[in-house]
Amino acid sequence: MKHPSKGAVAAGHELTAQAMKEILLEGGNAFDAAIAGAFMACVAEPVLAAPGGGGFCMIHEAASGKFSLLDFFAQTPRNKTASSDLEFFPITADFGTATQEFHIGAGAAATPGFAQGLCTLHERLGKLPLPRIAEPAVRAARKGVEVSRFQAGLFQIISPILISNPCAKAVFAPSGRLLTAGEILSNRALGDTLEALAREGAALFTQGEVGRAMLEQSRLQGGHLQPDDLSGYKVEMRSPVLRRYAGLELYMNPPPSSGGTLIAFALGLLSRMDVRGAALVPALARALDLGDTARRDAGHCLETLSDDAALIACLEKAGRHKPARRGTTHVSAIDSQGNAAALTISNGEGNGFMLGKYGFMLNNMLGEEDLNPHGFQNWPENTRLSSMMAPSLLRSPDGTLTALGSGGSNRIRSAITQVIARLGQGQDLAGAVEAPRLHLEHGHLDFEDFFTDEQRASLLAAFPDHRGWKKKNMFFGGVHAVSCDCQGRFLT
Repeated sequence: MKHPSKGAVAAGHELTAQAMKEILLEGGNAFDAAIAGAFMACVAEPVLAAPGGGGFCMIHEAASGKFSLLDFFAQTPRNKTASSDLEFFPITADFGTATQEFHIGAGAAATPGFAQGLCTLHERLGKLPLPRIAEPAVRAARKGVEVSRFQAGLFQIISPILISNPCAKAVFAPSGRLLTAGEILSNRALGDTLEALAREGAALFTQGEVGRAMLEQSRLQGGHLQPDDLSGYKVEMRSPVLRRYAGLELYMNPPPSSGGTLIAFALGLLSRMDVRGAALVPALARALDLGDTARRDAGHCLETLSDDAALIACLEKAGRHKPARRGTTHVSAIDSQGNAAALTISNGEGNGFMLGKYGFMLNNMLGEEDLNPHGFQNWPENTRLSSMMAPSLLRSPDGTLTALGSGGSNRIRSAITQVIARLGQGQDLAGAVEAPRLHLEHGHLDFEDFFTDEQRASLLAAFPDHRGWKKKNMFFGGVHAVSCDCQGRFLT
């Protein structure tokens, strides 16, 4: 979604993009628009975003030319509650063709950073008053939003979480069954919470009424969170991973998260391969396969695959942290001044315990098996969790600036790598985003079956364990990208 003089935005839901556009037209900058998008995502995409989670924002400040990464992802608590006192239990998510176990309960919640992160972004770089930025989301929450087909599908997948307590059920299944596509989801309590957050700032969540409610839930229902977890949480400003590929200058999420470094690694491999014409697709498959190996065995294979010592060290550092691969959503914004924001947020699936008066669930990041390689409850205290989220900014030789990211869970690195590789080949932004995708994991290839016969044959020969998808599917991640060229023209 773009405006010829104000900027351009991209998001995973129409209402999210509309909120961002409204703020740009009001005179807000890219950072205001990204914050508005994050607020609206909590309302329109409640399975993927909530004030009880966290995220990252890749930033470009036009005035200084500086690139930076704002890390407001979830943090492990400072102390552990005894297992015998925890509310922590498994549920089964049904994806239709497969099932997956998640753990929820108050004991699955890590320290959230959503409120602190967005307020920090606004304090440092915002232009419009925060209450004005929150207005579209507050209005939508109070009026109600129509459930999209995609959101309705997500409701069904994680239905045990959404009906696990009466407060959650009142929002997602007010008639006794889960809302379906076309029905109205109303959450006035969330609107009130977002309005109060915009008015009072992050202190509402760290020391104020909402923070006290989170702590009370944790105390009564068997969680880990203590007052020091909320008051001691720190938003981190980090230096991005910088990588150059095919003339593009890339700024990506640094450790302790691994998404950006794995994308950089895959692109480093591609730079050593033949990617001309039809050779790009099998090269992408090979690079993503090696990247998946690197993700599972960081350090050992990297030394044989790349001579970039800085990248190796970066990946080794990321390899010490197991990445979260949860449900996410992403927004991108560029304004007429050349400021850019790529913001990705997640609440996991939610911990199943709705804070009824406030309209949201805390995250369930501590209930993710990938985060607990030594077993649940063995996480290191007071440590930032790792993530596959990879909000990214790209600068082309001609000065074009592109903001992009994906809400594709552990397919994030695959989706973004493929879009960047195609941009490096000279494809336009729309073509790069819409091109068929593939994903490699544990040697298994999934691919959208729209490649040429030659490309398809090379993929099947290289990866006998494969599955072709006959229709476009969000399994492969939705990339949301916007760009602005040196003449000030916007593309989405």
